[in-house]
Amino acid sequence: MSPHEVTLAHVEQAAAALAGIAQRTPVDHATHLSDVLGVPVTMKLENLQRTGSFKLRGATYRLSRLSPDERSRGVVAASAGNHAQGVAFAAQQLAIDATIFMPLGAPVPKLLATKGYGATVFTDGATVEECLALAHEHAARTGAVMVHPFDHPDVIAGQGTIGLEIWQDVPDVETVVVPVGGGGLIAGIAVAVKELAAREGRAVRVVGVQAATAASYPASLAEGEPTTVERGTSIADGIAVARPGDVTFPLVRDLVDQVVTVEEDDLARAVLEVLERTKLVVEPAGAAGVAAILGGLIEPTGPTTVLLSGGNIDPLLMQRIIALGLVASGRYMTMRIPLPDRPGQLARVSEILASVGANVIEVLHTRHDLGLTVGDVVLQISVETRGQNHQAEVVSALRDAGFEPQVADAQGD
Repeated sequence: MSPHEVTLAHVEQAAAALAGIAQRTPVDHATHLSDVLGVPVTMKLENLQRTGSFKLRGATYRLSRLSPDERSRGVVAASAGNHAQGVAFAAQQLAIDATIFMPLGAPVPKLLATKGYGATVFTDGATVEECLALAHEHAARTGAVMVHPFDHPDVIAGQGTIGLEIWQDVPDVETVVVPVGGGGLIAGIAVAVKELAAREGRAVRVVGVQAATAASYPASLAEGEPTTVERGTSIADGIAVARPGDVTFPLVRDLVDQVVTVEEDDLARAVLEVLERTKLVVEPAGAAGVAAILGGLIEPTGPTTVLLSGGNIDPLLMQRIIALGLVASGRYMTMRIPLPDRPGQLARVSEILASVGANVIEVLHTRHDLGLTVGDVVLQISVETRGQNHQAEVVSALRDAGFEPQVADAQGD
């Protein structure tokens, strides 16, 4: 008998309940990631799931198991977007009233999609944690059933159906890489693939990936219990969770082999990598596993599947991430170059850049920068480059010519 609240049998029951609502998403070979890791890599494309994320699975199974009385009282949830859409869509399919609390500043596409699925949406809390508190208050006041985004056995079992599909579609898989927030997704997948592998007398590694600014699992695993961490700002809003769940934590502790963390630049670079190499749109949280592979954090043990968990991204955020990804990958560089205010200086800089093959994208030439003397100007110039080595060559050529370029970092500072 399993010591955990979720078993493979629960996951298999969830798969039957999801038939006709959740899609079986495809698995695709990732040539570049295979070259980087040195073993065959496939991508599980859950960004192509209905509502654009895996969250539909857990929400649907949770709602499908409600009693007639519970259904009549409606459901309530709190989410930055993907869980909100999953609950709203599942509720629409099952004819259940849904109320969703979303934080102020939630991505507009996720907000509009949630409303489009028929849910009543409130944007009152500043954070997901505040929205969860509001959702619990609503449940206590109205009798609505609270649908937690990750910390419930039915939700975990629903997410675990992804593990069943990976096992069936990649039968020789040896490592599965999964984005981690509260832990419902990776817990469900780990339950499925670990027990299936054990039946065949072999092992499968499950590796979780968290955003470094919201990495609650490394701290919690070190403490041996769910621990709240201070959550910083992250472009990966879908996995920015300050505390693991009480149900998910023991599953992750016992079944997940490793949890690694990735920085914001890594996430942006991964989104850009997926967009360019595979022509797929993936949100930063959904690209966390790709970021870990690109960052050399995943040990190559054999055929590896990385989960792209969601593709819901605000176009304005996508624009910023592409710019950040280009900087992080060494393909875009902005420099601030002090110059003496005399004719020909801009031409000299342009000639040097042309000689090393740097393409000028944008130029700002000003006499009004703080700290300038009367005889000085500042040239702020952005150039397209071919990587970190090429950037170093550009800077070196300018310095050899007597200039003092100051390179802006990935945040433009």
